[in-house]
Amino acid sequence: MKREQISNRPRARQLQHVSVLDVNRGGNTMSDLRHLISVSVLGSVALTGVASAAEPGWPPPAIPGGWTVTVGVEGKGIPAFEGASQYVIDPVPVFSLRRSDKTARFRSPRDGASIALINAGGFYFGPVGKFRQGRDESESEELRGLGDVDWTLEVGLFAEYWPSDWLRGRVEVRRGFHGHEGIVADFSADFVVPVMERWTISGGPRLTLADTDATAPYFGINAAQSAASGLPAFDAKGGIYSVGAGLQARYQWSQQWAARSYVEYSRLMGDAGSSPLVTERGSANQVTFGLGVTYSFDIKLW
Repeated sequence: MKREQISNRPRARQLQHVSVLDVNRGGNTMSDLRHLISVSVLGSVALTGVASAAEPGWPPPAIPGGWTVTVGVEGKGIPAFEGASQYVIDPVPVFSLRRSDKTARFRSPRDGASIALINAGGFYFGPVGKFRQGRDESESEELRGLGDVDWTLEVGLFAEYWPSDWLRGRVEVRRGFHGHEGIVADFSADFVVPVMERWTISGGPRLTLADTDATAPYFGINAAQSAASGLPAFDAKGGIYSVGAGLQARYQWSQQWAARSYVEYSRLMGDAGSSPLVTERGSANQVTFGLGVTYSFDIKLW
């Protein structure tokens, strides 16, 4: 089996809030957030010394078996709600399953969980899904009076193309169910560059479009919500939802162990960025960052 270059896991639901940061309040909180982001980007560097001391050589022997299971855990920092200036740090489980004779596909932190039904000449196509957390007004003072938004399951299709070994373009179009009933489209490009023998660095631009049904539940404010919250009424429409960029670093300790860290930045645009919830109580600048470790092993299912 070829040495695994890239791990592949579905995006997981956040399980439990560990801590909260406010990037707009307090004297040193912005510095604290920058420090945590720096730790998420550079943290895997500190682990390389441990890995090097534990490994007898490189590359390690292949793991026997029919299927490769990858499990792990990741600490992920996300905005407390969409458009928030506060951040929460959550533990996130990691899981993926693939045939042992197949090399794991590259995956960006923004990718939905997908299955490639078509795989030909660097082109991949198939179904995709993504879980979107709900919003509870009781969890934040900034949300009081705005009501709750239920969780959403977004399902749709993705297309991915690799014009070369180091460049990937991907688009996902998903329709929401339960929390919002709209259409969301994510566009991304990633440069994927192996650095030395065990490091892989990737990153590139991001663009998200969303229609009115996918935007209004999070950023619209009706007359009743305006009276209850003190924010002006706002009729949020669809369009360009956000633009941004991401950066990811992955270190392959051994055939079994790997670590990754990443930072994703997005700027809310259009009515999402113009909503009074964002301009008066939140921030249009949204950052997601994480640091995690995974372990892979082979099993025979039959």
